[in-house]
Amino acid sequence: MEVTIRRPTVAGTFYPAARSELANMVDALLAIPAYVGPCPKVLIVPHAGYIYSGPIAASAFARIAPYSDQIERVVLVGPAHRVAVAGLVWPGVSRLATPLGELEVDVDAIAGVPELGANVAAHAREHSLEVELPFLQRVAPHAKVVPLVVGRARPDEVGRILEALWGGPETLILISSDLSHYEPYRIGRAHDERTVARIVDGDPTLDGSDACGAVAINGLSWVARAKQLRVELIDLRSSGDTAGKRDDVVGYGAFVGHEASS
Repeated sequence: MEVTIRRPTVAGTFYPAARSELANMVDALLAIPAYVGPCPKVLIVPHAGYIYSGPIAASAFARIAPYSDQIERVVLVGPAHRVAVAGLVWPGVSRLATPLGELEVDVDAIAGVPELGANVAAHAREHSLEVELPFLQRVAPHAKVVPLVVGRARPDEVGRILEALWGGPETLILISSDLSHYEPYRIGRAHDERTVARIVDGDPTLDGSDACGAVAINGLSWVARAKQLRVELIDLRSSGDTAGKRDDVVGYGAFVGHEASS
């Protein structure tokens, strides 16, 4: 395949555009007590600007840092915020760029899933995947990426694609999603706590008011039972806890998922 590159579009807004500043910021966010435990199979992380959700996302990414040499593929799924999409689509490029360099897209894995079509426009200005990439470049630097945005899709449609790409210990499933949007602090926190309970319980009926990545999370819940996946919350905060006012907050949760054998 000819080398084609998806360039970053939210560098300088959601995260720093300067390479050294970005590297220092991500490394500082990841500088938390070392994780001791098995490598997660799944992460669910938020995708707002780093000053808002970076610490919450880092709490999950740090769990895979000790296994950086093991992870060869990351299946990254996030919501399409700007372009209407049916099903899941990839960007039709061979590489994804950030100020830290480029990540290789696993075009062979994508070719093995006929349901996945390419949609350049859906990825062109989408931030839900892009903001996760600098973290991946620090904690899983050798991994190829299967970058997918999802729009209208049933849980079983998303779940079957995740199942097709599931792989073994070399593959990480990464779901990008914020939680409640633009509610007062206490109301948003209560809403998020209800949503967390449903995610942990494997409820595949979340809607967009619960999480902007509800479609992807519902697909994960659909496949979780077959894979005997245990999902647990490791951090729950909102923009009111990090860098925003408390009258109108966005919720952020970090989750990890382990298969029963791990």
